[in-house]
Amino acid sequence: MAGRGAPISRTTAGLLALAVLVACSQSAKPPAPNPTPQNLTGALKGASYEIDVPAGWNGTLFLYSHGYVAPGGSNGAQAAPVDFARSWLLEHRYAAAGSSYSSTGWALEDAFEDQIALLDYFSAHVGKPRRVIAWGASLGGIITAGLVQLHPDRFAAAMPLCGVLSGGIATWNAELDSAYAFKALLAPSSSLQLTHITDADSNRQLATQLFNAAAATLQGRARLALVGALVDLPGWFDPRQAEPAATDYAAQAAAQMQWESRVDFNFAFAYRKELEQRAGGNPSWNVGVNYVALLAQSPDAAEVGALYAQAGLDLAKDLRTLNAGATITPDASAVAYLERNISFGGDLGVPVLSIHTTGDGLVIPPNESAYANVVAAAGKSDLLRQVFVHRAGHCTFTPGETIAALEVLLKRLDTGRWDDAAMTPHALDDAAAAQGASANQFFGVTFPPAFADFRPAPYPRPHPKGAPIPA
Repeated sequence: MAGRGAPISRTTAGLLALAVLVACSQSAKPPAPNPTPQNLTGALKGASYEIDVPAGWNGTLFLYSHGYVAPGGSNGAQAAPVDFARSWLLEHRYAAAGSSYSSTGWALEDAFEDQIALLDYFSAHVGKPRRVIAWGASLGGIITAGLVQLHPDRFAAAMPLCGVLSGGIATWNAELDSAYAFKALLAPSSSLQLTHITDADSNRQLATQLFNAAAATLQGRARLALVGALVDLPGWFDPRQAEPAATDYAAQAAAQMQWESRVDFNFAFAYRKELEQRAGGNPSWNVGVNYVALLAQSPDAAEVGALYAQAGLDLAKDLRTLNAGATITPDASAVAYLERNISFGGDLGVPVLSIHTTGDGLVIPPNESAYANVVAAAGKSDLLRQVFVHRAGHCTFTPGETIAALEVLLKRLDTGRWDDAAMTPHALDDAAAAQGASANQFFGVTFPPAFADFRPAPYPRPHPKGAPIPA
């Protein structure tokens, strides 16, 4: 779940021109007025929920989908990404709700069911919303996009934040590419497991030991840079530190190594086991992949070439090694599971506004390229807008930046058209700054709003809904 672009945390993302489509996401009658605020908590079929309804609720409900929770981790419901966003919604008379989902890990199948069950519960116990806006961060971003693909009649709009918008198959294929390159070039004779992982903790510990040994040598660091480049890991890790210069390849490689060792290897060498258990096998492959081509399209190709030359290594030889050993095939039933949970077809029925940081090394910015391409192929680009914040980190938006984007989406719903002038970086920065200094902090540090014109690289190996898989 790796880009040029901080580990996943819960704390650590015309309106439809035809009136009939608008009616699909609205009730015929306004909701009953509620004179006092409500906070409802409980559980529905093993998934806890949280609902906040302000006094004088205006009829719009925001349904929030939270991010990835490590298998077996603490899993609670969230009605909004941060307290500031929750307070903003309630102050503007919007209701907020969210489910915990009934499982952890790659919980998409459960999340889709649990979030719709929560919508039904809200309608029965609070009132039927005039409109529902889906939003969510990280894994919650793919859930958000999945909800509006699977249930377009239930939603008026969506806002994925730092979302896994390449879809499940492409995401886990990218994880396999980096894991495969790591083992093939740095520990080919080791017992490190790439698929069909039997002991997640032991496998991750072995990966850490092998990484530490590689990081101690010039040659190892060059090869780790290649591992990162194949999945477009960013050369910027900590948003509190300045972005390395474009030709400071040593600093960029050091940042990529932090992404690998502290974030992405958890998924590649440990959390994959939970996915395979859900899917009933291995849903990923690299058979027939051309790693020469993957590196050539990476924004990090020059960095890798320079570091290989400095280390006295033969880059062409290593790439031939990768191509020669690319023989991993998937289990068909597991691929089908991950296609359902989920790949994207792009046939949008509601407006979608996504937001991503440019320096995200867990959910790489090329996820946005993958999603934009399938939406364009479906002829629905008029319904999609994407904005970017120039900052390192995964989902490191300030609350002010989040609200600035949210206001654009609300205006799209209210007016029936996108206000493209409001989506320029300068206008979004001004809107974020208007939320106040306390709304523009992250990690306890104040950040100036940092929206930017940005074009993400192509996704390394995209896999839209219905794309072919190896036999």
